[in-house]
Amino acid sequence: MDEKVKEFREYRERMNEKILAADNKVLKRLFNIDTNTYMDGALPAKVKEMLGLATSMVLRCDDCIKYHLERCHEQGVTTEELFEVFAVADVVGGTIVIPHLRRAVEYWERLQGE
Repeated sequence: MDEKVKEFREYRERMNEKILAADNKVLKRLFNIDTNTYMDGALPAKVKEMLGLATSMVLRCDDCIKYHLERCHEQGVTTEELFEVFAVADVVGGTIVIPHLRRAVEYWERLQGE
């Protein structure tokens, strides 16, 4: 497994465990809402993950981008589909999103190499 991918996954898991161990009802509910939002519904989970990726890029959240790239990878998003998501995000978010696009492409390549 790619070291950067492994590092991100381990960090996210470790910190989520600490956050949830605090037993804060609001945070637990927020985590649950997030999980349930991306489940199949009127829109399939794959589409929802692509939407999550596009919005994360526009919001310029690199951790969120990595998370949604991972989920897109799990959902079978193709590289061609991914680049259409990137195009939408860059049109909506403007050129300020381009540095995040670069990092997203790099992370996607790492995921593809697994």
